[in-house]
Amino acid sequence: MNHWIPKPPTPSTLGDHAVPLDGSHLLGKRIALLITGGIAAMKAPMLARSLRRQGAEVTAFVSDEGLRYVTSETLAWSTDRPVVSKLGARAEHISQDDQFHAYLVAPATYNTINKMAYGIADGAITATLASALGRMERGACAVLVCPTMHGSMHTRILTESLEKLQHLGVTVIPPRDDYGKHNLPDDEPIVVALARAISASPLRGKRILVTGGPVPSPLDAVRRLGSRFTGALGVAIAKDLAMCGADVDLILGAGSVAAPPWLNTRIADTVDHYRQLVLETLSTTPHQAAVLSAAVSDFEPTEVRAGKVKTDAGDWTVQLRPTPKVIDAAHQQFPALHMVGFKYEEASTHEALMETARSRAATYGACVTNRGEENPKGSHQIAWLVVPGRDPTRLEGKPVIAEAIRMHLEKLACLHPMAHS
Repeated sequence: MNHWIPKPPTPSTLGDHAVPLDGSHLLGKRIALLITGGIAAMKAPMLARSLRRQGAEVTAFVSDEGLRYVTSETLAWSTDRPVVSKLGARAEHISQDDQFHAYLVAPATYNTINKMAYGIADGAITATLASALGRMERGACAVLVCPTMHGSMHTRILTESLEKLQHLGVTVIPPRDDYGKHNLPDDEPIVVALARAISASPLRGKRILVTGGPVPSPLDAVRRLGSRFTGALGVAIAKDLAMCGADVDLILGAGSVAAPPWLNTRIADTVDHYRQLVLETLSTTPHQAAVLSAAVSDFEPTEVRAGKVKTDAGDWTVQLRPTPKVIDAAHQQFPALHMVGFKYEEASTHEALMETARSRAATYGACVTNRGEENPKGSHQIAWLVVPGRDPTRLEGKPVIAEAIRMHLEKLACLHPMAHS
């Protein structure tokens, strides 16, 4: 429609300065967002809001050069806090009364990076960073930088400075390489890097396999037998685990929703390829757990036709046989590995669903289960986390399911090391 009938927006309980939460990985964390004089400074207000969407309390520090590209009023609105542009009697750079968990320099210019490396503290930003580096050396905070500059400014001096800062413990977030420049990345990889840098999760540094999406069986060279699932839940689980500091290997079935490029992802084209990738991944590196949410095709044709079967060939009768369960193969090869399996049913009672889930949880470690009758079209996904010795936990929505799985694995990590050898 080209003609819009003016009407008021839908009422909301969210305050003008508030942001809806996407997660809780930065809940209770105080973040100093340091904005230097690059054109990418104009993106800082939206970055601040992205950090707040994970629960962070953000304070903006901005240089005089940075104020050429973004205003103090915009930063104050996006952070809902006063902006620091000058150092006064309160010694804002020391932040004695309100110490930060992390300092994020985004954008970080050539000038600022080199001053950091050589200990120059001649302004509000660099003096704050000098204090931050001192606190970082004592294990009291994290310091992260996002380099942004034209390609001609990527000199040996810059390389040495970045190497020196990383050696000291500073996290350098890789820039987006585009148009001959180092550009500020999208908000999500920056937020993820910061959450990982300050995570206190027992899963930090532990490797976890996650699978998701429809894994098809080929009928001929172009046609596949698969399911209607998208892989969105598998991606949500992988992202949640990665944000808490886990090293995630993600395997998605062909046809799944795209995973963000910062996740280590491989695509499984067929059931056989999926089985190969799962067992190969678990064999190559010890994993702490495996979350196998992929909707693997339960059937495959007894014969896969060569080429593309022509439609004018007439009727095509396909005989199907059950596919071997990949989770059983993984359990047999790695019996000590804690696994979270998934079970979907239709035309089943809740009691029967729970009984099946308890049996699977007793074998693998845990089971997430749901049935079509509890998931009407257009509604949030409803599932149940079933763990031996506990009452089933009702979960609604993919973010909640992902968070529950992460919290379950965190509890296990506190009780015992889950790694297999």
